[in-house]
Amino acid sequence: MGRITRRKTGANKRKTRIKGLRGRWMTHTVGPVLALAAVFVIIISASFAAYYYSNMQSDMQHRAKTTTEFFANYIGQSYNAYYQSCVTYARTFEEKNTIELQFINTSGRIVASSYGRWVGPSPTTQDISSAMETRQLATYMGKDPATGERIMAVSSPMIYSSGEVIGVLRYVTSMKVVNRHLVFVTLVALAAGALLVLVVIFSSNFYIRSILEPVAEITATAKRIAGGSYGVQLRSKYDDEIGDLAETINDMSSKINQNEKMQTEFISSLSHELRTPLTAISGWSETLLSGESLDPEETRRGIAIIQRESRRLTEMVTELLDFTRMEDGRMTLNVDMTDIRGEFEDTVYMYGSRLRQEGIQLRVLENDGEIPEIPCDPKRMRQVLLNILDNAAKHGGSGKRIAVHLSQQEGEYVITIRDFGPGIPEAELPYVKQKFYKGSSKARGSGIGLAVCDEIVQRHGGRLDIANAEGGGTVVTVYLPLKKQAEQEL
Repeated sequence: MGRITRRKTGANKRKTRIKGLRGRWMTHTVGPVLALAAVFVIIISASFAAYYYSNMQSDMQHRAKTTTEFFANYIGQSYNAYYQSCVTYARTFEEKNTIELQFINTSGRIVASSYGRWVGPSPTTQDISSAMETRQLATYMGKDPATGERIMAVSSPMIYSSGEVIGVLRYVTSMKVVNRHLVFVTLVALAAGALLVLVVIFSSNFYIRSILEPVAEITATAKRIAGGSYGVQLRSKYDDEIGDLAETINDMSSKINQNEKMQTEFISSLSHELRTPLTAISGWSETLLSGESLDPEETRRGIAIIQRESRRLTEMVTELLDFTRMEDGRMTLNVDMTDIRGEFEDTVYMYGSRLRQEGIQLRVLENDGEIPEIPCDPKRMRQVLLNILDNAAKHGGSGKRIAVHLSQQEGEYVITIRDFGPGIPEAELPYVKQKFYKGSSKARGSGIGLAVCDEIVQRHGGRLDIANAEGGGTVVTVYLPLKKQAEQEL
């Protein structure tokens, strides 16, 4: 029940993350597009309004100027003739359905209008007084004081021959029609903007889905790997960054699975390796303590076995401790200028006696040239040499020979250790320095000794190479710099 609940919780969290990603995508994509669409609508509407108002104003000003010039011939006659001409022109005005023509006297009263013949008060808008005072065209756009309706009005002064202003010719039009046109244009612009936003939303939703679905699949697979399903693989069906991520996840899964198998094999092998010497030590200890009558030779043999197996246990524990320190960064190097030849000779002498007991011949080939002191940790380098010699003894097979060579080459101190056994299969050579790797060899060992040696050598600024020798056997070469200072800590 708890497991099912955790699965549901994980699925809900995944959905929440996906929704959050989609929400962020929409916010950062649709949001700016929506803002741009709004700006587009505002600009289009404002531009159209400005263009329409400007054209309408120019047209009405042209009408007023032309009509005023036409009536200039009548103004020079009697006022009665002028008045009658105004009434006649207003009555016959053809555009009375869209524009009102007014004739206003100096008292501000309408004397003639295209909407009907009457005499009445003027609307008292500023264009009338401005035209009379400045003797120039004047425009007004705003509410009609009488009706409250939005209008545009253009007033042109009527000037008598004597220079006296005797009235104003005024064109007035309602803004309803214009505003309806502007509303229509705005609606069209809004529709275009909305269509653009919808296209962006649908395309973005499709695009984000094409990203989220594989991401969700990758996330689910990563969770399975984190839950212990090592080795699970994703289907590689994308040739892009997501495909690269899927391949990385697959590679990680394979390596984790491989490491898990190697670790399991390591634990199994180590258990066996520990059990064997412990069994021997325990058996012979019980035998020696039992009080049974043993001849001196048998007693000596038992003590030798206990000593040898104790040494094996010590070596394995040391390897494990060094490996643990190496993994968590606690292993240190005590670097000092060291007579590496002397350390090499002491190590070979000490280990040579052990090899002779096992019937293995150790041959040392030295370079006659002088080898200076080098910066290194003598204890760690002795550990490296002993481990390599031990591996040569384990894997040398029936060769029963180990050749060691010491030399100086191009600013490097070179140690070569070769056995004359069957060698290492070519397919296994790239992996022999990996931790926990034992390959097809049946020889005893933890599988971490060479990994520790390789790390120690690298931290000294050198390198460790393993290859098959010509004529059979395996050759291990250690390169150490003569001048480069080793790092102080692993």
